[in-house]
Amino acid sequence: MDALTVNLKPVLELTDEQFFNLCQANRDLKFERTATGELIIMPPTGGETGNRNGRLNQQLFNWSDQDKTGIVFDSSTCFKLPNGADRSPDAAWIKLSKWNTLTEEQKEKFPPICPDFVIELLSPSDSLSATQEKMKEYLDNGVRLGWLINRKSRQVEIYRQDQEVEVLDSPATLSGEDVLNGFVLNLEKIW
Repeated sequence: MDALTVNLKPVLELTDEQFFNLCQANRDLKFERTATGELIIMPPTGGETGNRNGRLNQQLFNWSDQDKTGIVFDSSTCFKLPNGADRSPDAAWIKLSKWNTLTEEQKEKFPPICPDFVIELLSPSDSLSATQEKMKEYLDNGVRLGWLINRKSRQVEIYRQDQEVEVLDSPATLSGEDVLNGFVLNLEKIW
């Protein structure tokens, strides 16, 4: 099943509060919203993708618990990006000093902040080109490092500010570089 995009703009324009309430009223559905206001209804992942995504988050959470310089978010967190889009990466990390600039209400709803780091794990229902565009959108909005992991091709696309996308074939590990200092993702249980 592919993501479904609905253009509501000719009929109505959802405010941020209405979008948040729509998501809360439909907890069995996962929504994103483009910068132009299109509503994207995301299909649930299958068991293999869900397990691999859990493994990604497990490693990132374990590192973050030790590092204590930032906080990790799973795929159910939706961020309001500076361009107006509402996006939910499969995993995200934000430097603690940046996170602490938000009010408690902003933290409770869809935080109006762009993560410093994101991971997108391509599932069988994801479009590669649409996910690549999403990665570029993250960069344009302030992400410093992003990984697009394609299990089917065993490739990782690495997105960095002001650099060309780097493509790695079947890497065993990925380094968090200077964004996630000391973090190394072991891909053995992800492939």
